[in-house]
Amino acid sequence: MGVFGLAALVLSGCAHKPPATDAIAFAAYEEANDPLEPMNRAMFKVDQSLDQVLVRPVIKVYRFAVPAPGRRGVDNFFNNVRSPITFINDVLQGEFTRAGTTFGRFAVNTTMGFFGFFDVGTKLGMEYHSEDFGQTLAVWGLGDGPYVYVPLLGPSTARDGFGFGVDAFITDPLAWYSRGDGAMGWVSWAYLGATYITLKDGVMDPLDELKKSSLDYYAALRSSYRQIRQSEIRNGAPPPMEDFD
Repeated sequence: MGVFGLAALVLSGCAHKPPATDAIAFAAYEEANDPLEPMNRAMFKVDQSLDQVLVRPVIKVYRFAVPAPGRRGVDNFFNNVRSPITFINDVLQGEFTRAGTTFGRFAVNTTMGFFGFFDVGTKLGMEYHSEDFGQTLAVWGLGDGPYVYVPLLGPSTARDGFGFGVDAFITDPLAWYSRGDGAMGWVSWAYLGATYITLKDGVMDPLDELKKSSLDYYAALRSSYRQIRQSEIRNGAPPPMEDFD
């Protein structure tokens, strides 16, 4: 997504920035941090069309073919597969206690949980959490950069897009395997497709609720994405208190 974000910066015009004298409009513009809004809204419309004609039919078939308990097992499996990514980013953030939890969950769920289909770790008091390189960059002090919307992938920022690329091609063990000698290329594509389907299955209903309650779905999704990412970066801690004059 970092590549898409860079291309957007080069090829797209920026949204009009209100004058600083218009305090309310200027504050809203700064908070949105969406200088590419015209292009992002166009990409959002493309994504909504793809969602209707491609993604939702696939998710409906998936839900019909796999009952809810089975889908939870698949979610658990892919959470377990992502454990090395979370572990590496736990360590890079200096969260060694959380890294120990991630390692313990991976060991227990892989062995006692039938390769992760059963979440034994949570039952033993090791709660699930995820980390990615975008969160790591935020902990290191890098700002999120401009908001970017990519069809099929959804909302992101310049920082999170770059982090996604690092996780997808460097820290993910299956990425290394797919580039190895004699590797079966279909494994990487199957993994990518299955991961995408499970992620979309998990967010489809909440997104539908957000759409129903929003006057401007695009803006609501942008705000929701930023709030969720900030909460993830703080590991669920409340936001810091701000001073007001």
